Amino acid sequence: MATGSTTRSRPVVALLGSPEAPPPVHLAELEDIADIRHTTADELGTVLPGADALVVWDFFSRALHDNWRAADSLRWVHVCAAGVDSLLFDELVASDVVVTNAHGVFDRPIAEFVLASILARDKRLHESMALQSQRVWKWRETRSTTGTSALVIGTGGIGREIARLLSAVGIQVTGAGRRARDHDPDFGVVRETAGLSEFVGDFDTVIAIAPLTAETEHMIGADVLAAMRADAHFINVGRGALVDEPALIEALQAGRIGAASLDVVATEPLPADSPLWAMDNVAISAHLSGDVVGWRDVLSAQLLDNLRRYADAGPGDLERHLVNVVDKARGYVVRRDPRPA
Repeated sequence: MATGSTTRSRPVVALLGSPEAPPPVHLAELEDIADIRHTTADELGTVLPGADALVVWDFFSRALHDNWRAADSLRWVHVCAAGVDSLLFDELVASDVVVTNAHGVFDRPIAEFVLASILARDKRLHESMALQSQRVWKWRETRSTTGTSALVIGTGGIGREIARLLSAVGIQVTGAGRRARDHDPDFGVVRETAGLSEFVGDFDTVIAIAPLTAETEHMIGADVLAAMRADAHFINVGRGALVDEPALIEALQAGRIGAASLDVVATEPLPADSPLWAMDNVAISAHLSGDVVGWRDVLSAQLLDNLRRYADAGPGDLERHLVNVVDKARGYVVRRDPRPA
């Protein structure tokens, strides 16, 4: 199982999609390079035998875990998403199968979404829309965004793009990551996430974009929320499970933090009976922060490039050829570009 067969002149690639995830835009070009076996989660077990690679276009699917025994020739899995938490499981992590992802595709769109969320809150645009719906003309003062501070929890590619964009409008940005360091090119200072509750109260805005792993699940718990400023704006564009959601709801209801902009939540879609829907200090969006017009084209082009690299790679040579190789133990990309030959 997944022991690593030699690469064929035309690789066999299982393409996992769904009615909600239509085929890649560059499908014809993919079919010029490889034999594509289209499948859905229900049928994956029938197309995996003999497949060299799996493209997870339906990127929240956990079907590979359920059909792992059928993966007798699998060498490479490409996930068309930045997060791989829904894919990684013990057997895959322990195997020699190389995993790549869509690192880089969503960096700028998500950074723009974060900036928009900050500006909307500082300029009270949510209130303006509510007043407009009531035909009420009400003068108010707004808050200057320049000179405020932001903590970005997660110092990968998306976190760095957020830091660069926020810095450009005069926000003082600090990072929080696995290791503390000074003189970071994008953050200046990076604090250690293990001590979040000790310094999270220094910031006007707290942004969660860390990958979801066993170490980061519920990293923003009741203690961290309690340590935030009473007027803090919490933004989550990472994963819902980074946050203890009941603790977040309690903190928002009690006014212990000022506001939240949530593009991700613990259960998606957000249940209709969630109290988050009715909170004036909460903005909900449907996990769309990275999905700008044309995003599927960019994903397709990135997949096509990696498939070409795969077809050119020799046995045991994949990590040197492929882009965005995921460190399966850590759960994220630690090296974006291929190693030099």
